Amino acid sequence: MTFSFRRSAASLSVLALLLAGAPAPLAARTETPSAPATAGSTTTETRPWLYENSDVPIDTAWRFGTLSNGLRYAIRRNGVPPGQVSVRLRMDAGSLMEHADELGYAHFMEHLTFRGSRHVPDGESKRIWQRLGVTFGSDSNAQTTPTGTTYALDLPQATQASLSESLKILAGMMIDPNIVDSAVNAERAVVLAERRESDGPQMRISDASRKHFFAGQPLAEHSPIGTVATLNAVTAAKMEAFHQRWYRPENAVIAIAGDIDPALAEQLIKDNFGTWAMAGKGAPIPDFGAPDPKAPATAIAVEPGIPMGVTMAWLRPWKPRADTILYNQDKLTDMLALQIVSRRLEAAARSGGSFLQAGADQQDVSRSADGTFVTILPSGENWQKALQDVRAIIEDAKATPPSQQEIDREYAQMDTALAIQVENADTEAGAKQASDLVSAVDIRETTVSPQAALDIFRSGKPAMTPEKILDSTRRLFSAGVFRALLVTGKAQPGLDAELASAVAAPVQAAANARLADKLVTMDDLPPLGPPGTVVSRTPIGLKGMESITYSNGVKLTLFANDAETEKVRINVRFGHGQQAFSPTKPVPSWAADYALVASGIGKLGQRELDDLTNGRRMGMQFSIDDDAFEFQAVTRPADYKDQLRLFATKLGAPGWDPAPIARVKTGAMVAYDAMSRSPDSVLGRDLNWLLHDKDVRFRTPSREEIEKLSPQNFRATWEPILASGPIEVQLFGQVNAEDAIKAIGATFGALPARPDKPVPAANRVMRFPAHVEKPIILRHEGDKEQAAAVMAWPTSGGFALTKEARQLEILTQIFNDRLFDKLRSTEGSAYSPTVQNNWPFSYESGGYILVSSQVRPDRVNYFYDVVKETATDLAKTAVTQDELQRAVAPMQQLLMRAGTGNAFWMNQMEGATHDPRYVEAMRTMAQDMLTVTPGDIQKLAAKYLVPAKSWSAVVLPEGVAAQ
Repeated sequence: MTFSFRRSAASLSVLALLLAGAPAPLAARTETPSAPATAGSTTTETRPWLYENSDVPIDTAWRFGTLSNGLRYAIRRNGVPPGQVSVRLRMDAGSLMEHADELGYAHFMEHLTFRGSRHVPDGESKRIWQRLGVTFGSDSNAQTTPTGTTYALDLPQATQASLSESLKILAGMMIDPNIVDSAVNAERAVVLAERRESDGPQMRISDASRKHFFAGQPLAEHSPIGTVATLNAVTAAKMEAFHQRWYRPENAVIAIAGDIDPALAEQLIKDNFGTWAMAGKGAPIPDFGAPDPKAPATAIAVEPGIPMGVTMAWLRPWKPRADTILYNQDKLTDMLALQIVSRRLEAAARSGGSFLQAGADQQDVSRSADGTFVTILPSGENWQKALQDVRAIIEDAKATPPSQQEIDREYAQMDTALAIQVENADTEAGAKQASDLVSAVDIRETTVSPQAALDIFRSGKPAMTPEKILDSTRRLFSAGVFRALLVTGKAQPGLDAELASAVAAPVQAAANARLADKLVTMDDLPPLGPPGTVVSRTPIGLKGMESITYSNGVKLTLFANDAETEKVRINVRFGHGQQAFSPTKPVPSWAADYALVASGIGKLGQRELDDLTNGRRMGMQFSIDDDAFEFQAVTRPADYKDQLRLFATKLGAPGWDPAPIARVKTGAMVAYDAMSRSPDSVLGRDLNWLLHDKDVRFRTPSREEIEKLSPQNFRATWEPILASGPIEVQLFGQVNAEDAIKAIGATFGALPARPDKPVPAANRVMRFPAHVEKPIILRHEGDKEQAAAVMAWPTSGGFALTKEARQLEILTQIFNDRLFDKLRSTEGSAYSPTVQNNWPFSYESGGYILVSSQVRPDRVNYFYDVVKETATDLAKTAVTQDELQRAVAPMQQLLMRAGTGNAFWMNQMEGATHDPRYVEAMRTMAQDMLTVTPGDIQKLAAKYLVPAKSWSAVVLPEGVAAQ
């Protein structure tokens, strides 16, 4: 039985560094009981293959079976989204199954299977699926891990014929892929390009971590991507041998969840996979080993420019266990214990101590280790102090039991997360259900329905005593082989000895780590004024949508509906967003994503707001749109009224706690050097600014700007913005319309009227840079084999050319497809070329078409030649009807699927209460985008892909010239 408990990955993003530290709700991976047991589903007398060693309740919505050749399958009906069928085919063939001279072969095989088989020529499967409405990369993809390879297909508007064709293609890919020297040689260039593009600071840190933590185990050396040497040595004969060993029916599991009769899907599996037979016996699953107590306990990883960080691990052997109710209750108790420790660590980080962020979690890593991991991001260079302080907090947790109040706090959070899964069960996507099932197979566990998961959790509550939590904590932070890794940007002599000494030094339990118990209620929020009154109420947009205006000028777009059970989406738009700022005078807008939310409401700080919302579905996300600032949350009918009050008091009586300002400032400085260490990070830092002709609103702040940030200048910028108008509230979801209108009146309607300060004309202009004959050269300080290249052309903005704006999406998709075929599939020059259309409806100018890709420095000129040739051909020659259809069909299906949920319509209606053109653009979107002809595409290319207007830039390694 699987529960989602994700560890935050290291990130170079300031925002990610900061937000990842907050304790996150634990959501169970559960399955929806969307249909009663059907003929062929398992009875209580015969437990299906997934549940053979388990006593957890069987999710009877799944139809299980095993073919005579050993292939296992599970099928269930699911209508989310309508018409779609999701297929997941998992092979027990990962990098841990490779011999020492086969590193990267499992991943290479994943690539080869897509090139062709006995059923389809090389590359044709992608085109077949595109004609069926499948978007390559999102609807059809695959992933190789150390323990397996999973093929994913989301087939929109599936029919018996299209699903049969798709399973036929998948069967050919597994049973008889096109393993010949020509295909191997072609795909080698693609895989090497993928390896080159992924080989950056994060990959090197990941490699160093894996080699240290799992020293003496196969996982230490078996990265799925392989090595340059083993990839260059690949031959068709070697790949055929690997295929014969592992691509066998007894190693395959198929999960199908979608809008189709399970009996029909079952028959299609039998028709397409039933004859799969392999000669002889396959290889046994190798021994993945156990953590080696003789391996070094400490290690140093040097990666220039990367923020300093420490990871501690307590590693225990991974063992297959019977996935019983008691086992899962014990796992949940461990999660709760770790959540208590993580919350204490987060509280210490918020207070401005020695570490910016720290957290603890448990992971079963690639069936190789059961580990407890603690990650620490020091606030400065004194990692020793950060390590000592974190160890002291852990030592305190091991010394004495937590209070009952602490247990109740974490229990309420976990209980709410599981209850939400039950509430939203009928809108859980089939894609998630199919993925979750094969993930459970991967870790040798089961899946259960959301209600069963909640019941198991609640039935274990009596055992979650302070003493039981203490026992879990002691085991999690003591048992097993200990490892510690220090990541630093500078090599220093004797550092390994310092780390070894630091982790071995006696530690005193922290005396002030425990959180004080205090009751916070909604009554502690600042009071609001008398409710506002409704002055107008009219239909708007889609049937059922309403526009309501209150006496203080607040406008509400309300869409009360049952499309998403027990879910309410709220978006509060206020002020003028990016347009409120000058294009020439920088302000600390970059700090607001984290600090504005964390600075509190009235006298309540972030800790008090955490307690206020604990055990409820409430939150607060902030973002800056082109024409408005936004607070967003997804809540539920029982909580949405208090969520509205939370937002309204944030606008009416914001808090100004200085601690989040110090934290975001420190985080920005810690992460700053990392932004120059790879081509992608340089583009992330500079490209948006350059594409907007160096408009400071789109610039990453300089070191000097970060240093100058203070609580005073942050407040000076944001206090008037939080008090600005207009206010537009969007409320979409399962609410009673009359109740919702009253709730808005009692919260946002109770705020004083706000002036709508006109935006200066200069702020409404978005510029595109002037044409350049040669690319602007940027530099990065990373790998000498990595570069990135971009080329862009100006388009326009606003509503006057809405139809063209929509049809540019089709043009860019065709452009992208051609570059994929040429640069990746054929040449292997670039693994990830992308083309995107950016059309700002909030501005009358500033739009662009952008082509970008990582590329080798010696292939930069070739990249530009291919891009220019493709752009010229699109303008000169009309695309074929088939090529057009392969772009239109996936877009049509994407729109249909998106339109089944409220998030899509809410996004389209942003700003509609102030500008009715958004409503019209929403109504005509599908027609504008999909009724496009080859001639239209050619005209758009001729109009916008003009060589004399293009702009380009290249990111090269220091000291390396483009070729």
